[in-house]
Amino acid sequence: MISRSEKVANYVVLLAFAAFALAPILTVLQAALGRADAGESSGFGNFAEAWKIGHFGTYLRMSLAVSVSVVLLSVLLSILAGFAFGTMRFRGSGVLFYLFLLGIMMPSEAIVVPLYFDLRTLGLTNTFWAVALPQVAQSVAFGTFWMRTYFRAGGRDLVEAARLDGASTRRMLWQILVPLARPAIVTMTVLVFMWTWNEFLIPLVMVTDENLRTAPLGLAFFQGQYSQGFTLLAAGAVIVATPVVILYLFLQRHFIAGMLDGAVRE
Repeated sequence: MISRSEKVANYVVLLAFAAFALAPILTVLQAALGRADAGESSGFGNFAEAWKIGHFGTYLRMSLAVSVSVVLLSVLLSILAGFAFGTMRFRGSGVLFYLFLLGIMMPSEAIVVPLYFDLRTLGLTNTFWAVALPQVAQSVAFGTFWMRTYFRAGGRDLVEAARLDGASTRRMLWQILVPLARPAIVTMTVLVFMWTWNEFLIPLVMVTDENLRTAPLGLAFFQGQYSQGFTLLAAGAVIVATPVVILYLFLQRHFIAGMLDGAVRE
């Protein structure tokens, strides 16, 4: 049983880490609501001015389109691949799974240059798919590992029971396993959306058209324009970070449940 002093010490440590994590966020918010270094805007007017000058509407639409596309394709492919690796036995499954893991272990910096030349040969550079497809490949690698872990822990028993009842493979997956795996799928969705939204290197290398810039890339160019002032830059940073924060707050209960369930299973 935990004593009172131990509880107090735990809360002190947690509060210290919370203050350490929140201090930079509060600093940026305070700067974003201050008086602009150039101009007469202040408070929430800084967000309107940053939105207008920085063209964040265009960048946010591009980021949203890329993130939603990557999430939909990655989640679908990860569920299918995770189901195959987690519940089926076939020749070469181990080698093939380790090939998928290379997508997790290989950093973007190591593949972005040859990837650029490959996409240029296919005529895909400076297009929407030049930004989306590489991130789909990276996300599927993680998603396959994530869903395999979930299906492997409890899916095989359910699959065997469903087969005895005469259920087809499609029904086993979409009507039995997927509903039970909702916390894991939500967690994967949040993580993939966050990683895709924050991706900087791939859009920077693959596109030059301003209309194809994502929000983090647009923020970097906005920083180059306003290197002397911090207020509008802070407002732009808040604008770019807000969608991810909203998504996490909306799905935080399922996200935490999925993380804890994954930790317990393996």
